[in-house]
Amino acid sequence: MSVISPLDAVLLGVVEGVTEFLPISSTGHLKITEGLLGVPVTDPSVVGFTAVIQIGAIAAVLVYFFTDIVRFLTAWWRGLFNPGLRASHDYRFAWWILYATLPVVVVGLLAKPLIDGPLASLWVVAASLVVGSLIMWLADRRGRHARGEADVTLVDAMLVGASQILALLFAGFSRSGATMSVGLLRDLDRVAATRLSFFLSIPALTGAGIYELKDAAGGTVGVWPLVIGTVVSFVVAYASIAWLLRFIARHSFTTFVVYRLVVAAALFALLGTGALHS
Repeated sequence: MSVISPLDAVLLGVVEGVTEFLPISSTGHLKITEGLLGVPVTDPSVVGFTAVIQIGAIAAVLVYFFTDIVRFLTAWWRGLFNPGLRASHDYRFAWWILYATLPVVVVGLLAKPLIDGPLASLWVVAASLVVGSLIMWLADRRGRHARGEADVTLVDAMLVGASQILALLFAGFSRSGATMSVGLLRDLDRVAATRLSFFLSIPALTGAGIYELKDAAGGTVGVWPLVIGTVVSFVVAYASIAWLLRFIARHSFTTFVVYRLVVAAALFALLGTGALHS
């Protein structure tokens, strides 16, 4: 019998879709939701489930940014065979996304026992929500928001890509929150920082989902909860992406900072009173 019911899969798919690209920590919210549902958060199959349903969210990115992605890949492919085309920003940007993904891949493979073990604690999630909020608040106010997507450099991509390690190690920090914060500290405008975060999510989250697929499908979760959770996360994530890009073009990150602090306070209270177990 699966440790995740079809209804659980729907709820977790909704949580994944809503939170994956908002800077509020999808992993943290999934762990909190699993704890409230009574799902064993440290079960390898459950850990795999949360990684695999990210593929639905990534599919939403691929569909939403299809035109941009085709443009990058076309420039990259043509540049491989024509050195004269390698000076284009699209060609270089495609390589930069790949280069910027390498640090988080290496750390993810080396630190997996730690990530799935002690660092999976909800206490870590709560603390990371607070620390990530403070960094996001600082970045949003210190950044000059003066550079657009066409101004992104290799250094920008590498620093933003490396920041994904924080979210990998400390569930609750938020991959989106970390990457957007570093983008802002590099003086990218809010939309450029957000779009760069989206593009960096594609190789990182796809790789994680494929890597964990064997444990999730072959363990105590089963295939159908995976299918349900992935499909739901795709639909909800697509709507979430569209909303975030509209919102961030007109507003600061303050709303997300406040929300994260409220969730962290509630989580600390639940853990401290024993209403929720880490």
